[in-house]
Amino acid sequence: MHIAVAGNIGSGKSTLTELLACHYGWKARYEAVEHNPYLEDYYRDIHRWSFNLEVYFLKERFRDLIAIAEADHDIIQDRTIYEGVYVFMTNNYEMGNLSERDYHTYMELFEQMMGLVKVPDLMIYLQASVPHLVGNIQKRGRSYEQTIQLEYLQNLNYRYDDFIFHKYPGRVMVVDKDQFDFKNNPKDFASIVDRIDATLFGLFSPNSL
Repeated sequence: MHIAVAGNIGSGKSTLTELLACHYGWKARYEAVEHNPYLEDYYRDIHRWSFNLEVYFLKERFRDLIAIAEADHDIIQDRTIYEGVYVFMTNNYEMGNLSERDYHTYMELFEQMMGLVKVPDLMIYLQASVPHLVGNIQKRGRSYEQTIQLEYLQNLNYRYDDFIFHKYPGRVMVVDKDQFDFKNNPKDFASIVDRIDATLFGLFSPNSL
């Protein structure tokens, strides 16, 4: 089984991934952030490094999907290849940070990859407001994230909603992150677990949730 956790920068994806992996005994796969050779350059000069960054992420995420497909155990994944395409790459393209040539090259590569994989069994979308995202980004203190512009986060939020509600073909569970503190409040985490149980295992009626 393949579970994915989606959400904007600072929405709590890694935290929820860790908690659910521990609760269900799933193996967690995290997005490569600290070792990405393009990330700091990207935040210093988005226009120059967008294509390089997105191709690197695409390569890493496709490698993860192949490993997930071949695994003999349940996996929960922190961010997916679909977000990289329909949120981050699309946002960079619409902001003029990639040329049309680079964008189409990237999309052709992605479409070829998609013929070899399938969507996750469930995608959990952490929907969060920009003030909530900013608060989390400041708390974790990654130096390369401190210069992220509010407009950039807002654009990503718009892209995430458009992706989740209009483009993603798989099953989705939406969590309002502004209202759920699953890291510090056991009741909030239990509520999310109940919804997952209902969706994946049919232990409760989804209509009642």
